Amino acid sequence: MRQLHYTPALGAAYGVEVLSFAQLRKMDGAGARTRPQRPDFHVLALVTSGRGAHVADFETYLLREGSVVWIRPGMVHRWSDVDRVQGPLILFRPGFPPDLGPTLAWDLCAPVSWHLPPQAQPLARLAADHLRREHAVREPRPASPALLSHLLAALLLRVLPADTPTAGGGRDRDVFHRYRAAVEEHFTEWHQVADYARVMGYDRRTLTRAARAATGVGAKEFLDQRILLEAKRLLAHTDLPVSRCAQRLGFLDAANFTTFFQRGTGWPPSTWRTADARATRPS
Repeated sequence: MRQLHYTPALGAAYGVEVLSFAQLRKMDGAGARTRPQRPDFHVLALVTSGRGAHVADFETYLLREGSVVWIRPGMVHRWSDVDRVQGPLILFRPGFPPDLGPTLAWDLCAPVSWHLPPQAQPLARLAADHLRREHAVREPRPASPALLSHLLAALLLRVLPADTPTAGGGRDRDVFHRYRAAVEEHFTEWHQVADYARVMGYDRRTLTRAARAATGVGAKEFLDQRILLEAKRLLAHTDLPVSRCAQRLGFLDAANFTTFFQRGTGWPPSTWRTADARATRPS
């Protein structure tokens, strides 16, 4: 696996880089884009023409005009088929855009890819082009990071799914947001909902109700899904033995980890890892 770190181009010492699929193909003659990579930065893509496919965290997404892809730091992905895809690619560091207000833009459960309705596509393209043009300004003086960050924020707000909740959601949503943040911080240590309930000051039923209202699954299943996703990432994109993967994820021994993984996927971890084709692996 390629671990990608944010390295801005010469003369672009900002927290954002504006490219295109055409530039990606030109820079990547060896086809590294089709192999799994795990960036520590955000990747936002807007497809303006063409068709293709993209794989993120073991799910395949078909791309067409109006498709949006948002890869968040830590995800594993590959541009499996973008030879005929056109459109802008924006790379940016976490924390570079300003606060976007009460949106789910930074929601870890938000979709990876979606399709903009026809009436929204021209405005999204305009926002992307404005950011691109400003990013390219070098004379009489370079564009400021503050200006670029606000233009990026405008683009993000333009491309968010129309049905993304933008405010509140009541007590259950607030509880779930806290639970989700705690899970993200501690899932390699705490594998029981009771651990989170105790620290957060809620009972298990409250966390289960909040998680189900927000995601459709209970608190325990939400936690297990997060652990399972990281297990897949480690198995597919590192050379760590199964026992070390188990340790990384907080399991006391490899046998417990194998039982957990097989219950979640139907496959033991070693078999899942060595499957001949990624397409044969359960998602």
